[in-house]
Parts: sequence; structure tokens; C-alpha cells
Amino acid sequence: MTAAWIDSTPVMTCEQARAVEQRLLSGEEEAEWAAMVRAGKGIAERLLVDFSEIGGFPSEGRMLVLAGKGHNGGDALIATRVLLQQYPQAQVEVCFVFGERSLRPLAKRAWRDLLHSAAQRVVVRRSDDALGSYDLCLDGVFGFQFRAPMDAAVGLFLAHVNRRPIRLRAAIDLPSGLDAPDAFRADFTYATGIVKRPLLTLPNAGRLRFVDLGWNVDTGEFEGAPRVLSPRILEPLTRLRSSQVDKRTFGHVGVLGGSRSFPGAVLMAVKAAIRSGVGLVTAFVPESLVATFAAAAPEAMWVGWPESPEGGLALEGTYLWRDKIDRITAWVVGPGMGRADESLHCVKALLGSVKVPVVMDADALQPNLVRVGTVPRILTPHAGEWGRISQQESVESFSAETNAVVIAKGPLTGVVAAWQRYYSFFGGPVLARGGSGDLLAGLIGGLLAAGPEDPLLAATRGVVWHGMAADLLAQRQGHTAVATTDLLQYLSPALRSASIQERSSRS
Repeated sequence: MTAAWIDSTPVMTCEQARAVEQRLLSGEEEAEWAAMVRAGKGIAERLLVDFSEIGGFPSEGRMLVLAGKGHNGGDALIATRVLLQQYPQAQVEVCFVFGERSLRPLAKRAWRDLLHSAAQRVVVRRSDDALGSYDLCLDGVFGFQFRAPMDAAVGLFLAHVNRRPIRLRAAIDLPSGLDAPDAFRADFTYATGIVKRPLLTLPNAGRLRFVDLGWNVDTGEFEGAPRVLSPRILEPLTRLRSSQVDKRTFGHVGVLGGSRSFPGAVLMAVKAAIRSGVGLVTAFVPESLVATFAAAAPEAMWVGWPESPEGGLALEGTYLWRDKIDRITAWVVGPGMGRADESLHCVKALLGSVKVPVVMDADALQPNLVRVGTVPRILTPHAGEWGRISQQESVESFSAETNAVVIAKGPLTGVVAAWQRYYSFFGGPVLARGGSGDLLAGLIGGLLAAGPEDPLLAATRGVVWHGMAADLLAQRQGHTAVATTDLLQYLSPALRSASIQERSSRS
């Protein structure tokens, strides 16, 4: 599968982004103004959604806006105007970091519109004024045109802002100052129109969001560049299914895992697979777990596996999957399996025999297993597991060598297929709890069983779907008092959200 078939947008260097914007807008003021208005509105809309993770923007919210000279300052001022229109009791303090007289024409136009809309709720602060506490700080000082080093006075001011009590800190395009010691520290950064490459590696950028301005930037000149996945990749899953189908139409996933020591992981993987839209799920687990698991997830077919003395999968049980191997269209192996020798030998035997793609997760991610067999596979390592299975090579070279799609899980999850890398901007700290990876493995396994010819599509769809469901979970219930399996209830709403976004992008 090539990049063109995966719904995504290329990540560009700042120089490339500058050239593309010049080509698209041709230096025409009205075209640039229209883009600025779309950006400001998009930032405001996305901010309110993200603010819901901490209870929502308050009706009498206090904002601090840091405005530079150019387009970033203009974007911030337009976003502020939109927010003040929606919250008639909110107030804003605006700090023109280089002075109000430094504003370029479009930023000045945005400032005039803000004053015309809500002058009585706007206060101008000088950079050396005493600042208070705020619900929101919006950083629009420097755009991607910034060149280090940062002016010392600006650095001191940003350091002062970083120390203030602020509930949510947001940057536009890139945090001002990039990675300088006194650079702006964001909770979220909103990339408008084009995602600039420095954003992918800045620890102070926080969580990343892409504000799509509807630009056609995918002209083929960025082949091999990193790409950001779009929620539109889920749109086919939201369509009506044909009336001329049965359960075999949508694939049959086999799940191999579980142990007495880690029983819950495989159950979570199976529950996620059930929600993936797959037609059939067969789970092979230690026999002592079957009765309980069948009651918890009766939609799956549970096959009891002989147990080793440690409570894992005994090697003598391999005959069980041989009877069903011709009917299963994809496998998930590893969740909750443990690292007992017999269990690992069961996985090795399976990998050497199957002719369908496999998702390898958790304890199946062992150096002596990830290269067994020749079938396509999807690997789901977090940083620790990657360190265990790699031989100090890059993820890209490992993927190319092993015919594997590698999902590199982390704060910014990447999906790597040979020399192409995709990033997901969905998900967040709500996923930093045990079991979220088991849900991801099961979800991808079900998608893979329904489309075994395209492991990259299954992997990218699964990562986006899982992340969007996590975002909805955080927006409805916050980050703290949630259970991992709560995410299952948001898989269906996430699909509906993707359908809405897809229709919106066409309008």
C-alpha cells in the first residue's frame, strides 16, 4: 500500500511549507485573509473540544493572548474573537509582544475586528505588566518563520508566562521559541493548513492537533515524507453494509493468549475485536479461564487450551488451532500470554504454520519470534518492547527487513511500513493505563481479519479509531476516574464523529 491510498497529509519542512503557502495564496491579501479566518475559527472550535477534557471552558473564562507581528498573531486574535462571541461574559488580556504598532496588515485587521466585536472585554497588557491566573493562554507570537536565537526579552517574558497558573496552554503552528530553554510550553499545539516537521520532535509542543484548511497540498512532491493520518480513514467503516452478506463476509479473527497470571489482557483484546466489525472471533486461552470469559464475552467462541504448570499455554495444545487454521483470516497473538517457554513455543509453532497475517502484541514481541515465518505481520511495541526486539536498527529498516508494519506506541504514535511513516494525532494521557494496548491489538486484529490483504490499512485505521475513541472518553469523563475498558463504549461514537468530519470536509 502506498501513501496515496492512506488518507493522510504530508509533513513538511518550514521551507517547504513556506513555498506551498506562497503557491496556494499567491501573496493575495484577500486569499491570505480568508485562510487566516478559517485558521482562527478552526483553532477556536478545536480548543473548545479539547477544553472539555478538563470540564469545559467556563462561561466567565479569562484568557491571555500573546500576539506577534504576523499571521500567527492574526490567527490568535481571530480565534479570540470567536471565543468571545460564544462566551459573552468571558474576558481577554492581549499582550503584543513586539508592540501594537508592529502588527502587519492582516494581523492589524484581525485586531480591529476583535475590538469592534468585544472592545469592552479586551484589555491590552504590556509584556512587563504583572500577569494573573487564566483559564486559557493562546500563543501566537512566532510562526514557522521564526529563526533562532530568540530575543532575550521575549525569552524572559515567555518564561514568566510559563510560570503563571493557567489551566490550558495552546500554541499555534509551533510553540514560540521552539526548543529554547524559555520557549512557550504548550498543552496543545494546533497546526494550521500544513504540519511543520519540527512539531514532531518538540517536547514542549504538548499534544498535537491538525486544523485542516481544505488546502490541496498532496501534489506528489513529498513522497517519502512523514504523514499525519486523517479521521477520514474511518469513513468507509461508517457506510451501510450490503444486505447480501453473512458473518463470514467480515472475516474471522483468532486470538491466542492469556495465562493464569495475566488473565484480563486477552479478554480485553477479545472484547475489542468483537467491536471491530469482524464477523467471527475465536479465542484460544488456558482452559481454566474459559467459563468466566465465555460469560463475560459470549459473542466469541472460546477454546480451552491445556495449561502448563505455570498456568500458561502448554505446547501439547497446538492441535487445537490446526483444526481451525483454514477458517481464520487473521490472528492476534500475545496478550496476557506471559513469557513461559511453552507459551512462546506455541506462538513460534503458529507463526511457522499460518498463511494469513498476524498481529503480534505484548509477550509475543520477543527477539526470537518477530522474525519467524514469512506472513505479513503487525507489531505493536511500546518503547520498552521495541528496545527488546530491535537490533539497534531504525524502525523503518526493521519494517522493510521483516515485512512488518510496526506501530511504535508512545505520546505520538507512529505507524511504519518499510520506509513510510504515519503519525496519529489522536489519543492522549487517558491511554496511559494498563490494557489500552490490548484493546488496540484486538481492534486491529478484527480489522485485519476483515481485510487481510492490507495490513497497513488495518494498522492505520486501528490506531486512528482507538485514538479518537480515547479522545471522546477524555472529553466525556476526564483523564483520571476512568477504566481502560470504558474506551470500548466510545468506538461507535468515534466512527460517527469520523463520518461527520468526512461530510464536513466535502462541504
